[in-house]
Amino acid sequence: MKTVLRCLVVLFVMSFAGTADAQSLTGNWQGTLQAGKDLRIVIVISGADAAGLKAVLYSIDQGGQGVPASSVTLQGSALRMAFPGIGVTFDGSMGADGNSVAGTFTQGGKPLPMTLARATPDTAWAIPAPPKPMAADAPAVFEVATIKPSIPDRPGKLFTVKGRQVITINTTLNDLITFAYGLHARQITGGQPWMETDKYDVTGQPEAQGIPSERQLRAMIQSLLADRFKLAFHRETRELPAYVIVVASGGHKLTKNDSNPNGLPGLFFRGLGVLPVTNATLTDFAGVMQTAVLDRPVVDKTGLQGRYDFTIRWTPDESQFAGLGVRVPPASGDPDAPPGLFTAFQEQLGLKLESTRAAVEVLVVDRVEKPSEN
Repeated sequence: MKTVLRCLVVLFVMSFAGTADAQSLTGNWQGTLQAGKDLRIVIVISGADAAGLKAVLYSIDQGGQGVPASSVTLQGSALRMAFPGIGVTFDGSMGADGNSVAGTFTQGGKPLPMTLARATPDTAWAIPAPPKPMAADAPAVFEVATIKPSIPDRPGKLFTVKGRQVITINTTLNDLITFAYGLHARQITGGQPWMETDKYDVTGQPEAQGIPSERQLRAMIQSLLADRFKLAFHRETRELPAYVIVVASGGHKLTKNDSNPNGLPGLFFRGLGVLPVTNATLTDFAGVMQTAVLDRPVVDKTGLQGRYDFTIRWTPDESQFAGLGVRVPPASGDPDAPPGLFTAFQEQLGLKLESTRAAVEVLVVDRVEKPSEN
């Protein structure tokens, strides 16, 4: 199982039953998850007043990011915690001594056993400090960047930040343009055929120290496109088939995240049809849906401001995920399978995904070249 934790520390209000039991839970709990390699997990639980408990999960071998829980419940000795930002639940039973919880850590539908032990000052694992953000006025350019042809026939694609490195894997020039400018592939016109067939792996190290914001990350890719691909273009507005996201009649069901308004959003698929979202705007979410999942531009018309945490689970159909270069297998007919995407939007998010035509921005390529040598 590949466990990826990319969120910043935030405290979240929890639901809880039983003040006395809540008091007994506060503290640092830690255990080792055997997920291909050993991963040390720390869950910090705090608060025991009328507002309930607060908890943050850290995978300390994967950095200093903290993942908030959306709920914590304790009924008798049965403990349940949910971390929707990474699609994780933990279900366990507290030991009679109150210092251990034997349970199951589940992510992406894959359960793994894990026992949490209450940490003491002598046994507590140190939680790494979270990475520092790049200064707002820092130059959004790469100090050095390599562009290499991808391994032929490798499926999927990836955009990520690892330490100070910005990494893309298996990405076409059109992929890089859609990311850099927040577009769907249908919003790029006037280019050459190789722009959507030739795939590259890009590794870039920013000139400035710190983790770039989303705005800085996009600006660095834009600079790379102009410098190494000699990309020049102009913009037009055209009416195209599109999807729009609107709030359903009953109101949205998203959880507000005010922890880091300038930080990178977390939108990492845990499998086809499983998307945990953290610290993301609805525009960020629309961008991922149009780039990876759907076959046309997606426009946010919700009017919702700020950033949110949520998870959406659905059963994809064969028209989806072409943006990731993935062929969706035929539906299994499992009666317990999640609903389709349009139903999941409304039932799980309180949003609607509507098919329409909309005026959208189009990027018209005037000039482009294959990338220069490293």
